[in-house]
Amino acid sequence: MKLLPVTCAIAALSFGSHAFAWDFVLLDSDKPASNQRITSEQLGIKVDKPFSISMRTLHGGRQEGVSLIDIDNGTMKLTVVPTRGMNVLSAQVGSARMGWDSPVKEVVNPAFIELNGRGGLGWLEGFNELVTRCGYEWVGHPGMDNGELLTLHGRAANIPASKVTVHIDETPPYAIHVRGELKEQAFKKVDFSVQTELVTEPGAARFVLNDTLTNNGDYPKEYQALYHSNFSTPFLEEGARFAAPVKQVSPFNDKAKADLGEWQTYRAPTPDYDETVYNVVPYGDAKGDTLTVLHNKAASLGVAVGFNVQQLPVFSLWKNTDTRGQGYVTGLEPGTSFSYNRRYQRPLNLVPTIGPKEQRQFSISYSLLADKPAVDKALQQVKSIQDGRATEVRQTPLVDLSKE
Repeated sequence: MKLLPVTCAIAALSFGSHAFAWDFVLLDSDKPASNQRITSEQLGIKVDKPFSISMRTLHGGRQEGVSLIDIDNGTMKLTVVPTRGMNVLSAQVGSARMGWDSPVKEVVNPAFIELNGRGGLGWLEGFNELVTRCGYEWVGHPGMDNGELLTLHGRAANIPASKVTVHIDETPPYAIHVRGELKEQAFKKVDFSVQTELVTEPGAARFVLNDTLTNNGDYPKEYQALYHSNFSTPFLEEGARFAAPVKQVSPFNDKAKADLGEWQTYRAPTPDYDETVYNVVPYGDAKGDTLTVLHNKAASLGVAVGFNVQQLPVFSLWKNTDTRGQGYVTGLEPGTSFSYNRRYQRPLNLVPTIGPKEQRQFSISYSLLADKPAVDKALQQVKSIQDGRATEVRQTPLVDLSKE
């Protein structure tokens, strides 16, 4: 394998920094795919935590032809799915897995999914990832809007990447960048591209997603984005808690309204529970940065999801504490919008517009909190961002869904 040092713009866990890097092409729509393996040893990098990046192709069933990228940074093992919107399938540190057990066991090729099926719920037939990109033309529940059926949570999660590259910084800490390009296009409708990036560092129990949405068209367009980030055991259990600096919280619907008093705590797997969802408007710090935390009952293990409220101003908390077989899972979901159908969100000013050739950037961090001091530190950060500011608890949903 020929190694080509290049100079390029590298986001070292954030946008806009510059560094020298090794550059590799894993997938390109103009070239045949080739399964590769890149290691720190091959590159002559001496680190305490040797790392590797490799690509493989799945065969059989509805996952036929799906490409996976496995990243082992020496501490955390991550799997990214270029065939499915560059979604993050799972992340694991030791025995602690960030992800969940969906009834969907295969990594389903979008070619076998009909998004319009099941009344617009066909998206669920492939839903099993740790992080699923939702958008970008719309997000939310299926339904009609301006005479068009909008399917559940948009198309992004089922768009195969057109090109995938790996960049590795030539200088410590040798950050690993996996980038993909998604194209959401329809004649007369939309001409979006999304440059996705996952960044992690050797030895870190953390990764960051940096995405750039571009409107390539000649007219302004509505857009929405939501990052459906899904966790189960060992973080989710009876007595587990969610924490965030909250400006406002409201129930998504009447079912959630009935459980509003316990919206931050979780049940054990509960038959027939189905789901409840809460709409959260988080506070940010002086720069707009905020942090959300899920931790187990003992507060000895958790995960933290960080983002910027200027980019992603609202947050959905999805609590699906049904049986383990049905899918015992919670979703921590920063977004431009809640999960209502788009037609309900315009009056809430949650359907932003992007002008011709304009760009929007989204950055979300995911960190494993491996022990009680790490959980306590994250909770203290949440408290610091809250800074004594009041939380408004709305007793009724923002949208009246009873007439649907």
